[in-house]
Amino acid sequence: MATVTTTAARDRGARAAGAAHLRRKRRLFWPFAAPALVLYLAFLVLPTLATVVLSFTSWAGAGDTPKPNGVTNYTQMWASDSFQYAFRNTLVYVFLGGVGTFALAFLFTMVLRDMRGGKVVRAILFFPNIVAPVALGMFLGFVFKYQPGKQGLANYVLEHVGADAAKFLAPANVTGVVTASLIWASSGFYITILMAAVDRIPPYLYEDAELGGASPWQKFRNITLPMTWDVVGVAGVLWTINALKIFELVFVLAGPGTYAPPNQAWTLGVYVFDRTFGSNGTPDFGAACACAVAMIALVSILVVLLRRLMRRDAIQF
Repeated sequence: MATVTTTAARDRGARAAGAAHLRRKRRLFWPFAAPALVLYLAFLVLPTLATVVLSFTSWAGAGDTPKPNGVTNYTQMWASDSFQYAFRNTLVYVFLGGVGTFALAFLFTMVLRDMRGGKVVRAILFFPNIVAPVALGMFLGFVFKYQPGKQGLANYVLEHVGADAAKFLAPANVTGVVTASLIWASSGFYITILMAAVDRIPPYLYEDAELGGASPWQKFRNITLPMTWDVVGVAGVLWTINALKIFELVFVLAGPGTYAPPNQAWTLGVYVFDRTFGSNGTPDFGAACACAVAMIALVSILVVLLRRLMRRDAIQF
């Protein structure tokens, strides 16, 4: 009887201590959460709402008063050739650039996993990511330079193998050059992320697969990809967001020496810049805000679709 009484008293004491701990946690919640919420509202939510409101106005900036104009900015934006070029090019970078980047990243992941000195190669491949996009664009501008008698590296190689020099940075070609440059410059970052996920996979799974005679492709499809699927999903979201914001590389590569690149090379980021700073005259902040809202809507749709397509049950190992 005495033992039962002691156990019940101990349980009551544990419950009282747990309740006290919970009350202390609740008292600490708002002091810690409030500063983050204030910053979130001040620097993200309110500017976003202001952008949406201004997208329905006509506003030339300081000295002018925003005047409501309904959906005029959106209809004019969608009808303009500049926006259609920008929208198409941005989608090319998101989808074609994404496929190329992840194909290259998976290829290197399969090779580097069993390669001696793989971590050194991984660090070398990551190097372009620590270079500022503007500097990277200037370097690639010299590589793809077209100037008879003073060619860039790419045309120098072409001419020495007997081929004709190409105008890589001409408006009709610059989207393909930027896409290839993005794949080259970005793959190191995603190789690093995927390799970190591959390093968590127990080695005995690959050893068992080798004993069973599995090919490298079978090991990738049945071990590497399922075991890193959640990381691949996060990497896909990161790529989508970054690809939609592409600006510096296009601006430097496609428009050296000019105020803005030709319309055929524009992205949504370049479109917002042009409407904000007014390369064609007076700034049009309302049109710039309309494009910014379109970018927010596009990235939201693509991220939600990507997360739904890549949703899988997590594999425990």
